[in-house]
Parts: sequence; C-alpha cells; structure tokens
Amino acid sequence: MLFLILSIICSVTVGVLFKVARRYEVSPIQIVAWNYVFALILCYFFFSPDITNLVTLAPWGIYVPLGILLPTIFLFLAASIKQVGIVKTDAAQRLSLFIPILAAWLLFKEDFNILKIAALLVAFPALLLILAKPSEKTEDKWIYPAVVLLGFGIIDILFKQIALHTTLPYTTSLFVVFGIALLIMIGAVIYDLIRTRIPLNFKNIIFGGLVGIFNFGNILFYLKAHKVFAENPSTVFAGMNMGVIVIGSLVGIFVFKEKLTKMNYAGLFLALIAIVLIVLSQTV
Repeated sequence: MLFLILSIICSVTVGVLFKVARRYEVSPIQIVAWNYVFALILCYFFFSPDITNLVTLAPWGIYVPLGILLPTIFLFLAASIKQVGIVKTDAAQRLSLFIPILAAWLLFKEDFNILKIAALLVAFPALLLILAKPSEKTEDKWIYPAVVLLGFGIIDILFKQIALHTTLPYTTSLFVVFGIALLIMIGAVIYDLIRTRIPLNFKNIIFGGLVGIFNFGNILFYLKAHKVFAENPSTVFAGMNMGVIVIGSLVGIFVFKEKLTKMNYAGLFLALIAIVLIVLSQTV
C-alpha cells in the first residue's frame, strides 16, 4: 500500500509544481524539456534498459507518435492547471481511462458487461459537471482539460499496445519513448528561444528537474504497486485513480483556494462512482 500512496503523492505533486511555477517567470516548454532529461536519467539508472536490439525489435510505429504526444499533452496539462486549476485537470486526466475502454468496445469488439456500460453512462455526466462553468460570464476554458482527457486516453491506448510487444521489456520501451519526447522538446525549446528570445533559465531547470523526479516517481511506484498486488490489480487501478482525484481536489480547494460550484462537486462524486463501477466490472 505504501507504493500506491507514494505514486498518488507523486502524481498530485506534478500538478502542484505546475501550479506553483505560475508565480515565477518560467517557461512551461523549458520545464517539460528538463522534466524529460531528469526522467530519462532516472529511467536509465533504475531500470537499466537493454537497447542492443532496439532497431530491429522496437515497434517504432507506436514509439514515435507516443513520443510526440507525451510532451504535447504535458504542455496542455500545464496550461489546463493554469486555466482551470488542479481539481478539474486531475479529474479530467483520470476520467481519460474511459477512452481506451471505449476503444476496446468500438474498435476491438471487446464484450461489455452491464457494469462497464453503467460506468460509461455515469462518466459522461460526471465530465460535463466537472467542466461546467461557474457562470455564463466566465471565459470558456474547458478546451484545456478536454484535450488533457482525450490526449491521456490516446496515450493509454498506445502504452497498452506497447505492453503487447513482449519482445522488449516495458521499461526499455519507456526509456525510448522518453528519449523521443526529449528530442521533440529540444526542438520546441530551440524554436521558442528563436521566437521569443527568452533565455534558458535556472528556475526552469529546478522546476523541470522536480517535475521529472516526481513524474518518474509516479511511474516507478505505480509499477512496484502492481508487483505487490499482482493478484489483485484492480486495487491499484482503483486506488490510483480515486486517490489522485480525492487528494488533488483537497489540495486544489484548501491549499490553492480553487472555486468549485455544486455542479463541479457533483461531477467529482460521479467520477468516483464511475471509477468504482469500472473496477468492479473487471472482477465480474
């Protein structure tokens, strides 16, 4: 259970770091780039990936789009936290789990039981309520968490496809994807430096390093939790998603004083019910 708790804390901390970074003159693009530098280094030392047969065995058709999508959605994650807060962004990210579920149903013709259907029926109104505007005068910023939800859902599908390629260890695939993401972000940083002439800043390295450490910690402890609960993966699945929504909401509301309406609270409650239903559906 300790590994699961640590994974939840790391996941929420990433959002907190992006929220705190707003108070300083930092570049989200540089932060995301440095995040992958630190995550790549940690991945190399903790997982010791074997890259000797990478060229012939790697599913590059999955690696490349995933390596492009990861940093892109990470930037939208930072923008979403800035625009709508940690509570709604974390909830949108966790509700993204329904994208691969829908894909399994519509694309891969997976059989659906009544609990999965109920979970989907609850998830959609949950999302609408979570992203509901406080008033009609409020600027419409729902696009940011919506892209986060869609993006992380597609990322989840791609990671599941990688998991099917047993010729390479999952941790080696993770190392390669991080490497591609870093190359993409180096290009983005160079373009941003030319366009805005904002120099490389030590604060960006600090925030990027912290994000990278906690981003990697989230993955490391999540994998360790799955090993501990190898016979009951639904415990990890439920604990992680519900834990992030609950802890993220508490941090957003009480630490950063984010304003939520009654509809938003109702949406968070429905999101938790939807996750419980989808976990229960795995045991039937």
